[in-house]
Amino acid sequence: MSKKPPCHTKNKFSRIGTLILAMAIASTGVPAYAAQSEFGPSNPFYAESTLPFHAPPFDKIKDSDYQPAIEAGMAQQRDEMKGIAENPAAPTFENTIAAMEKTGRLFDRAMSAFGAVTGANLNPELQKVQQIEAPKLAAHADAIFLDPKLFQRVKTIYEQRDSLKLDPESYRLVDYYYKKFVHSGANLSDADKVALKKLNEEESSLSQAFTTKLLAATKDGALVTSDKNALAGLTDAQIAAAAQAAKGRKLEGYVIPLQNTTQQPDLAVLKQRATRQAIFENSWNRAERGGANDTREIVARLAELRTEKAKLLGFPNYAAWKLEDQMAKTPEAAIKFMDALVPGTTGKAREEAGEIQALIDAQKGGFQLQPWDWNFYSDQVRKAKYNLEESQIKPYFELNNVLENGVFFATTQLYGITFKERTDIPVYQPDVRVFEVSDSNGKPMALFYGDYFKRDNKNGGAWMDSLVGQSKLLGTLPVVFNVANFPKPAPGQPALISFTDVTTMFHEFGHALHGMFADSMYPTLSGTAVPRDFVEFPSQFNEHWALYPAIFNHYARHYQTGAPMPADLASKIKETRVFNQGYALTEVVAAAELDMKWHTLPPGTPLQKPDQFETKALQETHLALSYVPPRYRSSYFAHIWGGGYSAGYYAYLWSEMVDHDAFAWFEEHGGLTRSNGDRFRKMVLSRGNTEDLAKMYAAWAGREPSIEPMLKYRGILPSDSHVPPADSRVPPSDSRKQ
Repeated sequence: MSKKPPCHTKNKFSRIGTLILAMAIASTGVPAYAAQSEFGPSNPFYAESTLPFHAPPFDKIKDSDYQPAIEAGMAQQRDEMKGIAENPAAPTFENTIAAMEKTGRLFDRAMSAFGAVTGANLNPELQKVQQIEAPKLAAHADAIFLDPKLFQRVKTIYEQRDSLKLDPESYRLVDYYYKKFVHSGANLSDADKVALKKLNEEESSLSQAFTTKLLAATKDGALVTSDKNALAGLTDAQIAAAAQAAKGRKLEGYVIPLQNTTQQPDLAVLKQRATRQAIFENSWNRAERGGANDTREIVARLAELRTEKAKLLGFPNYAAWKLEDQMAKTPEAAIKFMDALVPGTTGKAREEAGEIQALIDAQKGGFQLQPWDWNFYSDQVRKAKYNLEESQIKPYFELNNVLENGVFFATTQLYGITFKERTDIPVYQPDVRVFEVSDSNGKPMALFYGDYFKRDNKNGGAWMDSLVGQSKLLGTLPVVFNVANFPKPAPGQPALISFTDVTTMFHEFGHALHGMFADSMYPTLSGTAVPRDFVEFPSQFNEHWALYPAIFNHYARHYQTGAPMPADLASKIKETRVFNQGYALTEVVAAAELDMKWHTLPPGTPLQKPDQFETKALQETHLALSYVPPRYRSSYFAHIWGGGYSAGYYAYLWSEMVDHDAFAWFEEHGGLTRSNGDRFRKMVLSRGNTEDLAKMYAAWAGREPSIEPMLKYRGILPSDSHVPPADSRVPPSDSRKQ
C-alpha cells in the first residue's frame, strides 16, 4: 500500500484552481494583498526560469517572493480568462479550449514551487501565506467554473464537437472541460452559485486549518524521554538519531517523532510495553487533546459542509458528487468493492491475532493483545516462522544504493532511460538530490528531485509532485520530485532503511515515471492528471520490481562490503510477503470504509461527534477489531480532510487491484523485458488522461482487471485458487465508463 498522505500528483487544475483575483475578492470579501504592486522584474517568478527544464531557481527565491507572485499570477490569469470569455468571435476549439490551456503560466510557476516548499520545508512565514491564500485559491477556481460566459463558450464547442473533426486528445479535452464545468456547478442559478462559492471558501479555509493543526499536533505528539532505558530495543544508530532529534528541538534526552499513520515503526522493536503504549497513544490521540491543535470540530464541520455542497449540486451525498468522474463512478460501486474484501481480510487478521495472543500467553504476558503490542509480537511470530530480523536486512538497504542500483536500475532495464546527478541545479533544502533523466536515445527528457529524510517542518508520509508539467502545447518537459520521511541518520552514519521503505521508494518513483513519461499535447490531460482511483496504479505496479530477482539482487548489497544479500535471507524476505497481510489490509480497508461513511452522510444530517461516528462506522462495516485500528483516525486523516482524497481513499485499494492484475500480465508475457516496458510506457504510462482509462487498460492488457491477483498476492486467497470470495471482475458499469 501507499505510504503517503495526500498523493500530490496534480493536474492542471491545481494551477487553474485559482483565477481572477478581483472576482475572488468580490465573491469572498477577502481584502486584496496590499503588496501586489511590489511584484516586478526583481521577483524570480516574473519571467520563465532560464535553468535547464525551466526548473525553479530556488537559490534566488525568498519566502517573501511567493505571495506577490501568486497574486500577480492570479491577476494575470484573470485578464487571460476574461479575454477568452469576452472574445466577440464565435467560440472555436483554438480560441477557447486551447486558449484556456495556455493561461496562468506565472501562477503555475509560483504555485508549483510554493506547493513543493510548503509540503516539504514549511516555515511560519510560508504557513501564514497558506492561510491567507487558501480562501482566495478556492474562490479563484469558482471564478473559472462558475463564469457563465466562459461556460457558454465551452458548452457551444461541446455541442458541436462531433462536427469539428478534432483529434482524439482534443475531443477528450472538450469533453473534460464541459463535464468539469457542470460538475463544478456551472448550471446552478446565480443565487446557488453564490452559496456554492461560500461553501467552497469555507471548505478551503477549514482544510488548510486542519493541515496546519495536524502538522503541529504530529510534532507535539512525539515521544520525549530522558530515560535511555525506555528505548531498549532500538539500535545504537536509532538512539543516536533520537538524541539528534532532541537536540534539533533544543531538548534534553531523546525524541521519537510520529509518522502520519496510526501505527509507528519503532513499535516493532521497543521492548518496554509502557513505552510502546505511550507512543501509540500519542499517535492515536495526537489531534484529540482538547487544545489548540484538536481537529475534531473542523472534521465535524467539514463533513457537514460537504453534505450541504452535495445538496446544492443535486447529489444524494458528497461521495456521489465526488466519484462521478472516477473509474468507480458511484459510491455504491466503491463500497461493494470494499465490502467484498472485508470477510476474507478480517478473517485473516483474526487468525494472525490468535497466533500473537498464543505467543503472549506462552511468554506468560498476562494481558490481552492491544494495538501497541501487535507489531512487537507479530515481529516475534515472523522471526519464529522465518527467522528474520530487521537488523539483519537493513545493512543491505542503504538508501542511495537502493535509489541508484535498485529504483533507477529497474527503470533502465524496463524502459532504457538513464540518470545523471546534477549538482548545479538549486534545491529548496540541502538534503535534496537532483538527477537529469535521458531517454533511451540519449535525448534529455526530465529532471527528478529526491527528498527522502524526515524533518519536523515536512508533511508526513511520502508523495510525488511536479515542479514543471509536460505539455507539447506549452513546450515544457517534466520536472518531478519524490518526498519521503525516512529517519535521517546521525552524521557519518549510513542511511539504512527497512524493506518497507524500499517499497515506498519504488512506489513513489512509479508516480514519478507516470509524470516523466507524459507525452500529451495538453497540460490538463498530461501525466498524473488522472482520476484518484487510477493514479495509484502506476506507483503500486512499480513496487513489484523491488522483489523481482534481477532487480533485488542488483541493489540488496551490504553497505560496507558490497556483498549481495545471502540467498537464504533474500528468500525469507520474499516468503514474508504474505505475513501479517490480514492486519495490513484490514487497517487500510477500515480507513477507506470510514472515509466513505463520512462522505455518504445525507444532507440534513446533524453535526457529528467524530469519535462516536468513527466507532459506529467501524461496527457497521464489520471492521471494529480492537487490535487492528484504522490506518488513519478521523482526527488525523489528512488524505480526506486536507489532501484531496475525500471519498477517495478507496482509490488505493482499487488501484491495487489494477496493479496486481497488470503485474500478472507481465509475468504471463516474460516479465521484465524492454519490449514489455516499452509497450506499457507507450500504451499506459505516457497517455495520461487522454483516453478512457478503463478502455486504455483493456487495450493494453486485453482484459478487464480482476481482483483475484490482488488477493492471491496478499495471501488472502490461496495461490492455487481460481474462485475469489466475491466477484472476480470489477462491475461492468464501473470498468467500462470513465
